[in-house]
Amino acid sequence: MDKLTHQEEEVMLVIWKKGRGIIKDFLEELPEPRPPYTTVASVVKNLERKDYLASEKIGNTYLYTPHISQDDYKKRFLSGIVKSYFSNSYKEMVTFFAQENKLSEEDLRQIIAMIEHEKE
Repeated sequence: MDKLTHQEEEVMLVIWKKGRGIIKDFLEELPEPRPPYTTVASVVKNLERKDYLASEKIGNTYLYTPHISQDDYKKRFLSGIVKSYFSNSYKEMVTFFAQENKLSEEDLRQIIAMIEHEKE
């Protein structure tokens, strides 16, 4: 499965939030300034071609539904980032974010608590 472009990811976030819909539904949920309808339609067609969406023809329009869940997408592509940028080490990734002050002490405590809870 191909990685999403920024524009494709923005549209997919709307689709995951809505669950399903037509292009007009997705367009209305995008932040201002909204892209033209034709741009969103093109992005949706690319997402369908990349197998992120399934479509069903209803009358003269198409109803689109996600073919992959947001959680599955996160798992698949986060592991690619960890592999490419952090020597396949989640510890290195967490260390990086802690050093960049993107994770607070409280965040780290919560992560540790989640890990310890999983062991029980």
